[in-house]
Amino acid sequence: MSLAKNSEVMAQQVTPADSVTAAAELFVSAFVAEPRLTNSSVLNTIPSMSAPQIVIDTNAFVSALRSQYGASHKLFLLLDSGKFEINVSVPLVIEYEDAGKRLVGKKTRLRTSDIDDILDYVCSVANQRKVYYLWRPFLSDPKDDMVLELAISAGCEIIVTYNKGDFKGVEQFGIRVMTAQEFLQAIGELP
Repeated sequence: MSLAKNSEVMAQQVTPADSVTAAAELFVSAFVAEPRLTNSSVLNTIPSMSAPQIVIDTNAFVSALRSQYGASHKLFLLLDSGKFEINVSVPLVIEYEDAGKRLVGKKTRLRTSDIDDILDYVCSVANQRKVYYLWRPFLSDPKDDMVLELAISAGCEIIVTYNKGDFKGVEQFGIRVMTAQEFLQAIGELP
């Protein structure tokens, strides 16, 4: 008997004169009368593993802008792939913008408007986080502290950077530090 039919039967059978127990039994029978569990419904209740949460340091962003052949560029091409989730904060995006626009006319053929478009895209696919607390000073560079604070507040597992030595000690927060190539290998995008 379907749930809708059981509801109709329940409405017809339960009158003010009926006991609470009879109504409860009828209500329970609406859910037990027909087993609804199938292989697909059981599988859909098992939570899937979530994508790794990462923060990408500014040096990896700049590297992606400078060369379309490197691991950083491939990492940014995969931003909306679902294989990982990037996390950003306002201070980090401002740092991306500053570093990216310093390249205009020097090391790339990118224009200021290209950097703006890239940042708009990054912000559209990223988890935008607010950092409400400061761990400073923890690292030797305040800009690296900003990246660490974002990673902690966002619950990130990984910081992607080319300055791994600058992030010594972040393991105590449960965060791993990887280069773009190491990260892409870890998620199966590079051999």
